[in-house]
Amino acid sequence: MSYLINFIIEHAQHAHYIIFFSLILAGFSVPISEDLMIILGATLAATVIPKNTTILFTSIFLGAYISDWMVYFIGSILGIKLWRYRWFKKTFPKKKLAKIKLFYKKYGFYTLLIGRFIPFGVRNCLFFTAGISKMNKIKFGISDGIACFTSNIVLFTTAFYFGKNYTIFIKYMKKINVIIFAVFVVTLIIITLYYKRKKAKIKKC
Repeated sequence: MSYLINFIIEHAQHAHYIIFFSLILAGFSVPISEDLMIILGATLAATVIPKNTTILFTSIFLGAYISDWMVYFIGSILGIKLWRYRWFKKTFPKKKLAKIKLFYKKYGFYTLLIGRFIPFGVRNCLFFTAGISKMNKIKFGISDGIACFTSNIVLFTTAFYFGKNYTIFIKYMKKINVIIFAVFVVTLIIITLYYKRKKAKIKKC
């Protein structure tokens, strides 16, 4: 990642192309952090190439969104066949996909919206699960489009305003992601307990 970041900084005028294709590669589970690409693009927009702010954000959004569709179609077309490969089993464990499928069933759009803020390989699992479970394409396109735009603009805007102190922002970004992940887990536990109690009351009645 450090080599890629340095390369993008050295070729700042073409950063929008490089970041776009980097995000496309991330769709194939190449270890490229979407968060860092957004932060880097926003930082360059704030400090080096402010005239390219719009095109940088657009390239980030399109790169992330197209990447999501790629993973969706991989899940939809190839699906279970991919578990023949050891690498794929480790990257997309069946237990994790089963949980995400359950979240889709219970919470729908909110699974995509909240899931986009969570690192640790959760995002690609979200899109692959949507594909393998044959989620309606229009529903996926609209839901993921809103979720992708929301998460991208939140992180891009935040990074843009902290652009001049980008090294500090990147340092604390990992901690922020961990906090978001923890809040997500706690929220799911609370919602699950609520529905279990609700079902128990209905049974008693």
